[in-house]
Amino acid sequence: MLSPDLGRSLNTASTGIVNLTDSQRIDWLRLIRSENVGPRTFRSLINHFGSAKAALERLPELARRGGATRVGRICSVDSAERELMLGRKLGIELLAPGEHGYPPRLVSIDDAPPLLGVRGVFDIMIRPMIGIVGSRNASGAGLKFAQTLARDLGDAGFVIASGLARGIDQAAHRCSIDTGTVAVLAGGHDRIYPPEHESLLAELLQSGTAISEMPLGHAPRARDFPRRNRLISGVALGVVIVEAAFRSGSLITARVAAEQGREVFAVPGSPLDPRAAGTNALIKQGATLVTEAADIINVVQPIMGRPIELPIAETTEELPMDREPDASERTRIVNLLGPSPIGLDDLIRLAGTSPAIVRTVLLELELAGRLERHGGGLVSLA
Repeated sequence: MLSPDLGRSLNTASTGIVNLTDSQRIDWLRLIRSENVGPRTFRSLINHFGSAKAALERLPELARRGGATRVGRICSVDSAERELMLGRKLGIELLAPGEHGYPPRLVSIDDAPPLLGVRGVFDIMIRPMIGIVGSRNASGAGLKFAQTLARDLGDAGFVIASGLARGIDQAAHRCSIDTGTVAVLAGGHDRIYPPEHESLLAELLQSGTAISEMPLGHAPRARDFPRRNRLISGVALGVVIVEAAFRSGSLITARVAAEQGREVFAVPGSPLDPRAAGTNALIKQGATLVTEAADIINVVQPIMGRPIELPIAETTEELPMDREPDASERTRIVNLLGPSPIGLDDLIRLAGTSPAIVRTVLLELELAGRLERHGGGLVSLA
């Protein structure tokens, strides 16, 4: 029997708060919306220059040093101000890590969105969350179990996070509306997918939230769903996979969850049902087998009180720069890179130079569109 109060305690270790000024928020938005700047690159730029404003001024120079034949598009002040204004008209706030309404656990992943569009009831974001995902073409038994699991976890004080997709996702959302649920969107807040779930979203926003890192007007593409999946696992203590075939996107969520240090749970199914092939395989690989909500609660309860590391706010002045890499260092580092991913530590060791020089060259390559970053700190040439 589940305790009605289990999981309702807030993580009071996450007390640090970042509050951007209006001008900083515009600078942050301009930087993350600029070409070839993703969450990891954003963090590198802030660490290197101390502020988004200083980084914006250096983008063209860095891209040229990285071998770009043209300077990538830099988001204008007008575009950033317009996005911020239109979002607020829809009740969307663009929040930085550490600000009230930004999911505390999401801060800890290495590619956390620098600005997250949040709409709905912000207070539930600091409650413990469990992600529930699974097959879009779910079986009746899978849908029923997802509903039961979401309801029981909600009654125990957990917020349910999912992707607003057909099948398991929508079942989990519907049964946790009263207790709190978070819809993680693959597109902009005004481009809901699938369209028939707009009414479900409107209903869950009365007591829950929707989050997206994408700009308004962005219609989700195939490559946006794996990006969304990392947020589902990132906000949560753990992720439950209810049904998943061998090539299901839910298995991507499970893999990313493990990389993020989240708990991975899987619901067993008939070996005759291809929709259970992926979940059964996860159990063989070490995922926690789930037949009731208590299986999840018993695992996550000990980790709920652990402190969450919050980011350091940007400085008010540009940081002192390391010396620029010379031509021989750039050539040596680029030659060590190729289509196969390599770890940053290995790259530094093989290059025989300082970590700061290697990171600077990687930053230049990334802004020139020549570098691809992978999970686990791996990089390769694009």
